[in-house]
Amino acid sequence: GSKWEKALQLLGRMIQGKVEAERRTFNAAINNCIHGSKWDTSLLLLGGMFQSEVESDTISFNAVVKTCERGSVWETALSLVMLMVQRRVQSHTITFNSAISCCEK
Repeated sequence: GSKWEKALQLLGRMIQGKVEAERRTFNAAINNCIHGSKWDTSLLLLGGMFQSEVESDTISFNAVVKTCERGSVWETALSLVMLMVQRRVQSHTITFNSAISCCEK
């Protein structure tokens, strides 16, 4: 399998083994989804952060928006930007650039 698949397997084993995953772990897994253009998996991971009560941050959202850009799912990218505002997560130029780029495709 590819590297992103291996990273997700490791995260899954952590969670199954009741090892507490932290933000850095989730962010690393989400970043690996960018390379595989796995926007749907990155959304599941972001949801996993919410469910596990792991605080998401700008890095988390930027990576998911970037996977949406690669997957050309502009509606989802824009929804994520709005979710960032609702959750009071600071946006960044990268966030908006990825969302705008997604709308161009």
